[in-house]
Amino acid sequence: MCTILRKAFSGAILLIASLSASQVQPPEGNLIQVEIEGLRNNNGQVLCALYSSAEGFPKNATKASAHTKANISNGHAVCEFPGLAAGTYAISVFHDENSNGKLDASFIGKPREGVGASNNAKGHLGPPKFDAAAFKFSGGRLDLKIKIIYL
Repeated sequence: MCTILRKAFSGAILLIASLSASQVQPPEGNLIQVEIEGLRNNNGQVLCALYSSAEGFPKNATKASAHTKANISNGHAVCEFPGLAAGTYAISVFHDENSNGKLDASFIGKPREGVGASNNAKGHLGPPKFDAAAFKFSGGRLDLKIKIIYL
């Protein structure tokens, strides 16, 4: 009797686990594609970060939900974020001209490389706020454009 119950219990756990996994995973067809415009040259790369909350936006990329990078061609680059769940997001990008993987800034914190954010949000005396850059993603495909600015 114990063996039968154990097998039934194990089967139920596997069924529940597979149901919850399918409910948690976003559809594979979901994609946010970001076209980055206004790059002053084709040097380096563009680094893109996608945030699902204000925590860390836009300065702390370790708090981002996803990261990607893109090559530059003719002053344009494209970053893609596939497999995302529906939700509210904000994107920050920067032109990593020297390919060192970080945003170079002056001693007072002014970026020496181009920066941008979704909604082309701009900050006042600092980087833009999450709320200014945030957008709703309901699934499927979403195409965005971000213009890089050099301060």
